[in-house]
Amino acid sequence: MPAGTPYDYRGDGEDYAYNGDDDLALPPSSSEESGAEGPPEAPFNEDSGADGPSEGPSASHDWAPPPSHPNVHPSAPSVVFNVMDYGAVPNRKKDNTKAFSIAWGEACAKKGKEATLFVPNLSFYLGPMKFEGPCYQNESPKVEIQGTLVAPANLGAFPDKHWISFRNLNGIEVTGGGASTFGILDGQGHKAWQKRKHHKLTEYRVFFPTLNLTNSCILSLITLLNSKGYHMSFTGSKNIRVHDINITAPWNSPNTDGIHTGTTDNINITNSVIGVGDDCVSIGPGTTNVHIHKVSCGPGHGISIGSLGKYKDEDDVGEVHVRNCTISDTTNGVRIKTWPDSEPSKAYNISFVDVVVRNVTNPIIIDQEYCPSDGCKFSKPSRVQISNVTFLNITGTTSPKPHPAVSIICSRGAPCQDVKLIQVNLTQVILDGDQRPAINETGLLKVNDFVKDLEVINSPLLIVNDE
Repeated sequence: MPAGTPYDYRGDGEDYAYNGDDDLALPPSSSEESGAEGPPEAPFNEDSGADGPSEGPSASHDWAPPPSHPNVHPSAPSVVFNVMDYGAVPNRKKDNTKAFSIAWGEACAKKGKEATLFVPNLSFYLGPMKFEGPCYQNESPKVEIQGTLVAPANLGAFPDKHWISFRNLNGIEVTGGGASTFGILDGQGHKAWQKRKHHKLTEYRVFFPTLNLTNSCILSLITLLNSKGYHMSFTGSKNIRVHDINITAPWNSPNTDGIHTGTTDNINITNSVIGVGDDCVSIGPGTTNVHIHKVSCGPGHGISIGSLGKYKDEDDVGEVHVRNCTISDTTNGVRIKTWPDSEPSKAYNISFVDVVVRNVTNPIIIDQEYCPSDGCKFSKPSRVQISNVTFLNITGTTSPKPHPAVSIICSRGAPCQDVKLIQVNLTQVILDGDQRPAINETGLLKVNDFVKDLEVINSPLLIVNDE
């Protein structure tokens, strides 16, 4: 990608001109000179005027009552609000937002937690949809998606940046139904990704699903495909459990973070597979008490805390714990990143434990000079205080690129405190003259002078000074 190309490296929706920074999600297994600059062309005619894909049943398909079939019944007894009973048509052309909204309105107002909004095992084209509360007795219906929801491809269909949003809800559960039944949310992001080559990124981001001011939420057994922006995001929420989720987008799809959190407390992410074009999981300002366990990440930018410190009055990040995860074919592994010239805040009590990396360019990073664009004020240091960070039993291999396996670049304005590298065993892969992996060397540890109480224990790393 040529220098000056607009791109959102940080995953925060801001636009930066690419200046050759290695944070771009190049596929680790491919040559950087391959010339592959963007995702494949969208499989539909951009000028056709059709919001949906060309394939699928005709838009003239008449609605009929759902057939009596086990696949169109919810997995647990409750008062069922089947979207087809409210006029939803199972094809990929007709917008079913009105039918979904009416069904949700009745379930929310009349039955609350006793109700299930049910999407049968068929494909439904759905425009921007808001599931809003509070609901009856402040308890939310369950949302069970056994079928496929297809987003508009045309960006003009979105009055704001959200496709499916959940707001002001208590006890909401969104699930695919059963152990072998995954609901599918298809964001049709290809057209938006193509637009980003020529326009500002923020004009072409649509997130799904988003949860705002939501308490005690469970999301499970859902596949999220090809979002126009973040695949899943949480703000102003608490007590969130995400498990058995699949998230997929091409390695070069911009700003397609898997899961993003901000100002959220007590979130658990487990037993999930995430491969995207940005961070698999990104932990934003104000996020506390996070547990990420048994997540497979790749491709993408790894599991990141930050970036932090870009805006004024950011809340602290703390008690973030990542364990028993696998990160493969990514640009980064586990990372903490803060901007220079930042306002004071804290990132504290963070652990990465039992993480396996495979073919990862930068397996471990603390970067307090994070600046993916021109114009940062390096004369003014980051004032985000990073403390009590542990990397324990991080093992695996780097990709064959000239990067240190471990890079700890802390701030002179707020030096890192209490950083531990324990049983970190990373193999540096070196290419031979024919550009084939040939030599395995001890991983390099690059560290600057602004770390207080750095401990390296039982970790065969070759230490080099930051220059």
